[in-house]
Amino acid sequence: MTSPTRKPRVIDLTQPLGPATVMWPGSSPPSFRTVDDYREAGCFSRQVSLHEHTGTHLDAPAHFIEGAQTVDQIPVEQLVCPVAVIDIEPHAARDPDYALSIADIEQNEARHGEIPRGSAVMVHSGWAKHVANARAYLGERGDGGLRFPGVRSAAALWLIRHREITGLGIDTPGIDPGEDTEFTVHRHATLPNGLWQLEGLVNLDQLPARGAMVFVGVLPFVGGSGAPARVIALV
Repeated sequence: MTSPTRKPRVIDLTQPLGPATVMWPGSSPPSFRTVDDYREAGCFSRQVSLHEHTGTHLDAPAHFIEGAQTVDQIPVEQLVCPVAVIDIEPHAARDPDYALSIADIEQNEARHGEIPRGSAVMVHSGWAKHVANARAYLGERGDGGLRFPGVRSAAALWLIRHREITGLGIDTPGIDPGEDTEFTVHRHATLPNGLWQLEGLVNLDQLPARGAMVFVGVLPFVGGSGAPARVIALV
């Protein structure tokens, strides 16, 4: 007797988008204007205005690197890949400025095995629990600075050189820790090496360290520096 095929578990790693979405300081939240309603037009539709880097979104290389790949130019093959998860939540709970290190990667691989080439690496800091609270999510300080966990440039470069990863994601507002006003990983690691980045992820705690697949349904804005994305994992 043939056993039924086991259906994979589907996990949504995406924030919903709306006027209450927490934005990077200085960026306007999404706005929606009804242009067709049921009474007058017999249907419902809205005009949407949003920043390219809103909610759960992808950074294309062109975001910081002039002349680099724009979001519509990323091959779709690079948007479907295995995902490896590295958990830094215990560190981030004690230190909001914590950043993923090479030692964290080595400890993760010692426990879960080597990160497969071509994977996307997702960094779980636990910060998604703050996603509805702008002050906590951005970690805004009295001097106007930001505080949230991120990734060290050395760790990102190690993953690129030694594991040939396709993309890097995190459940905070940015890949660089909030205190890094130079955006070191953006400028000197991921984007100049042709990787995409995902920021503002949620539900990373529901993924295994290895074995899931991720599908990045990013909007292919022509010439875009990035775009909101529906990010779905299959476990």
